[in-house]
Amino acid sequence: MAMVERVGGARMWGVQWLPVLAYVALIFTLSAQPRLAPPLTFQNSDKIMHLLEYGGLGLLLARAIRRSWPWRTVASAAFTTLGVGLAIAACDELFQSTVPGRDATVFDWYADGFGLVVSQLIVLTFGRYRRAD
Repeated sequence: MAMVERVGGARMWGVQWLPVLAYVALIFTLSAQPRLAPPLTFQNSDKIMHLLEYGGLGLLLARAIRRSWPWRTVASAAFTTLGVGLAIAACDELFQSTVPGRDATVFDWYADGFGLVVSQLIVLTFGRYRRAD
């Protein structure tokens, strides 16, 4: 019986957290690209890309956090998601500052945070947040 629970736990971890890890790896892979330009060409278009990129991360994180710890309230899951996402964004900006041809600014981190907040508003508005009893 204990073996079945361990397999279920590992499967749950893979289903919930592997997409988050893959997405974070993609973010850092993009950050490692020297002189990467956003696909849009207007001034500050990179902020839109930051918002979208971290909005996607926020959706994946919210799903993983809520399903991994179902005892969490909706608000605590959202705040945990924001905290984890902002920490990842800070690490990403610090890493990006070491890449030749790239720069990191606090405004990029703000755009990342705004994407995380928007994703949580979407989840809270349209998500099926139910407490697992």
